[in-house]
Amino acid sequence: MATKHHYKVHTEWTGNLGSGTLDYRAYKRDHLITVAGKNAPIEGSSDPSFRGNKQRYNPEELFLSSLSACHMLWYLHLASVNDITVLEYVDHAEGTMTENVDGSGEFTSVVLQPRIIIAQADKVARANELHHEAGAKCFIANSVKISIDYDSEILVG
Repeated sequence: MATKHHYKVHTEWTGNLGSGTLDYRAYKRDHLITVAGKNAPIEGSSDPSFRGNKQRYNPEELFLSSLSACHMLWYLHLASVNDITVLEYVDHAEGTMTENVDGSGEFTSVVLQPRIIIAQADKVARANELHHEAGAKCFIANSVKISIDYDSEILVG
C-alpha cells in the first residue's frame, strides 16, 4: 500500500499598502511563506518583471530550487546505497519560463547542472548513471509535466 505524506504551508500576503488591490500598481507582491515548527519564514514576492521585489524569492525560483534539492537528496541517497562516496555536490540549476500572450506561462526547460566530487575514480560511470535514477525517483520531478535535463560533471577528489 502506498504511504501518503501531507504538507501544510502558510502563505500570507504582506503587500497591502492601504488600499488593497484597488489598482494593479497599488500593492506590493510581498508575502511570507511559513511552515509550523520551522526556524524562519521565506520572504517571497513575484518576479521583478511582474512588479515584484527583486530581493525576495519568487515562485519560479522556489520551483526550480525544489527540483534541484529533490534531485540532490535522491542522488545522495542513491550514491550512498551504491557505495559511492560523494564529497561535494553543487548544482547551478537553470530554468526557462515562457510567458504566453494571454498572460499565462509555463516552464519550457529545466537543466540541473550538478558538479559532484566523489572519492572513487572507478565509480565515475556509475555516479553519472545515478542521475537518471534520481530523476525517476524525485517526488517533485514526478509531479510536473516538464522534462528535466541533466548536465552533470563528476570529478574525483
